[in-house]
Amino acid sequence: MAVISGDGVFSHACVGASDLAASSAFYDASLAPLGVKNLGPFGDNVILYGKDKPALLVLRPGDGEAPSSNGVTVGFAAAGTDEVDAFHAAGLAAGGTCESEAGPRGHLPGAYAAYLRDPAGNKICAYTFTDGN
Repeated sequence: MAVISGDGVFSHACVGASDLAASSAFYDASLAPLGVKNLGPFGDNVILYGKDKPALLVLRPGDGEAPSSNGVTVGFAAAGTDEVDAFHAAGLAAGGTCESEAGPRGHLPGAYAAYLRDPAGNKICAYTFTDGN
C-alpha cells in the first residue's frame, strides 16, 4: 500500500455553490473537526478554506451555470476515527446529506471514512487509516 505524504500533486480543489451562505455554513461546521478553517472571502463569489493556506475554494461557477459534481469527490484527511465521526455529524447538522455513514471501508485495510453531500450536491468525505484491527 502506498503511503500518502504531505507533498501532494494538487494545489487546490474547487466545488461549486449556488448559495454561498448555506455552503459556507456547511463547510464551516463539517471541516472544523478536521482543523480546516474558513479563511474568508476571495472577491464576491469565493470562500477560501484551509489549515494555513487556501486549499479548497467554494465558489459560484464562473459560467453562471448550476454547480455540478457528478463523479467528483473531495476527500479530507482525518487524524482518527473520532474526527471522521465528528465531520459527519457536524456536516449533517449543518444541512448536508448522508452519502455514506461513518465506518470501516473494506477496500483497504484499516480504512475508515464518511461521505456527505453539501447543500449544492457536491460529494465530500473524511478518511483515516487505523491499524486495521
